[in-house]
Amino acid sequence: MNPENNVPELPDLTAQWDAVEAEHRRLANIRMADLFAADAKRAETMTLVAAGITLDFSKNILDAGALGALHGLAKAAGVAARREAMFTGAIINTTEVRKVLHVALRDRSGVLEAGSGLPPGTMAAERERCYAFARKVRAGEWTGHTGQRIRAVVNIGIGGSDLGPAMAYRALRIFAIRGIAFRFVSNVDGTALDEALEGLDPATTLFIVASKTFTTDETLTNAKSARQWLLASGAGEAGIPRHFAAVSTNAKEVAAFGIAPENMFGFWDFVGGRYSLWSSIGLANMIAIGPEHFDAFLDGAAEMDKHFRTAPAERNLPITLALIGIWYRNLFNRATQAVLPYSEALSCFPAYLQQLEMESNGKGIRLDGSPVTHATAPVIWGEPGTNGQHAFHQLLHQGPEWMPIDFILPVKHLGKFPDHQTKLIANCLAQSSALMLGKSAEVVEREMIAAGVEPEEARRLAPHRAFPGNRPSNTILVDALTPARLGALIALYEHKVFVQSVVWGINAFDQWGVELGKVAARGVEAVLRANAGSSVSDPSTNRLIANIRN
Repeated sequence: MNPENNVPELPDLTAQWDAVEAEHRRLANIRMADLFAADAKRAETMTLVAAGITLDFSKNILDAGALGALHGLAKAAGVAARREAMFTGAIINTTEVRKVLHVALRDRSGVLEAGSGLPPGTMAAERERCYAFARKVRAGEWTGHTGQRIRAVVNIGIGGSDLGPAMAYRALRIFAIRGIAFRFVSNVDGTALDEALEGLDPATTLFIVASKTFTTDETLTNAKSARQWLLASGAGEAGIPRHFAAVSTNAKEVAAFGIAPENMFGFWDFVGGRYSLWSSIGLANMIAIGPEHFDAFLDGAAEMDKHFRTAPAERNLPITLALIGIWYRNLFNRATQAVLPYSEALSCFPAYLQQLEMESNGKGIRLDGSPVTHATAPVIWGEPGTNGQHAFHQLLHQGPEWMPIDFILPVKHLGKFPDHQTKLIANCLAQSSALMLGKSAEVVEREMIAAGVEPEEARRLAPHRAFPGNRPSNTILVDALTPARLGALIALYEHKVFVQSVVWGINAFDQWGVELGKVAARGVEAVLRANAGSSVSDPSTNRLIANIRN
């Protein structure tokens, strides 16, 4: 570590990459079915369990030799030391000179808070402020300006201030209080706010404006329009504090908006946006599921944190998941990763992971300022099963290119129709099996002839109905989608992303590409609002502006 700038000295991993590449050459053309045939205990040894989550990674083009080389790469990269640096409050976000301590937010023992530099109990005190507010709203003790109880909560944020709360609410909706509607607005497109406010009564609506700086353009645009909507109903300026709360660190701007200081809930600069759901940013979720369930959510994540920090690398879920991702991204050159939750409640989870993975590891420069020498984050995408089976699974099974897949399956159904769950589980397991095994043209031809198809027609159709198979996947079982298990699942992927960033030598905790877009948008907006003689430096954009004006 360079003591002047906190930038770690990146190790030379040439020998370790060479070893991994040698394993890839050995296994590149092997079939997974043959790996199973050679190892009767493969499914058992390639299954890991922690925090109520089971990872079966046996359906991968991997064996003990390849895994050993990958673990050697992680060890040489210094994953263990960087992990400990994060948990103990070292400045590992070196481009912003910040600690990375979202893990401390879910450590309700307060032990990890010591690394933050905050007075002991600060995090718990802020969380209890949120809880007290949530209890009042849930109990009907917090009322709008007319004295009526709150019937709708609208969370206004963007990025981590929206994706996390919206995903978690959807996932845990079965635990949410009835009688209060929850809506989430992020897009600056006015349609989003229109739809969120549709059917709501201003007198019974509470807005939560989530913005660390309280200057985020999209969030403030939506918040100001919501404010006007409330004022237009006759609430008056005095009514604003009854209908708006803020999650922010900018007390001056929050007060200027009209929000009372006691209704501003804060967090700290060592909590990145996409890691902020555990903080006051989760206020809407605290209201929805209640403080007790939110505590369980934190505890589930803390359980995964403990596993990540203490379990041996070879039995460590986040490390294993990360190394499998590196194997396919860097050795097989797979540019995309599908995440397919077999759970309607997790329908927003792939979008949440898009930000977590692509904003964290979508970097081309290493910590020491040198260009990366390997590909980094893949494109993350996905939809819930079984919907995807009737859409893009065709490409997964028969497309000329394959991509790695994470199947996520909550085993126990907590809703009103548990009989559906057997079909859902069967579909999930069948997909991963079929992707691995495939079906040859010869087998298809024999089956068609046995079913009465003429041999000549069977030979003609067989290539179209054959499946190459040998397409890898992980299956992640969650015993039930409770608050604790959702917390553990999110933490699993957070740590996976962190491990990959260490191996790639990049900073997973900044997002300068996002900042560039914000600055560029302000310049274009200024031109759009100015007279016809103004322009930007890009001739294509100037032409588009002219077309729009016309």
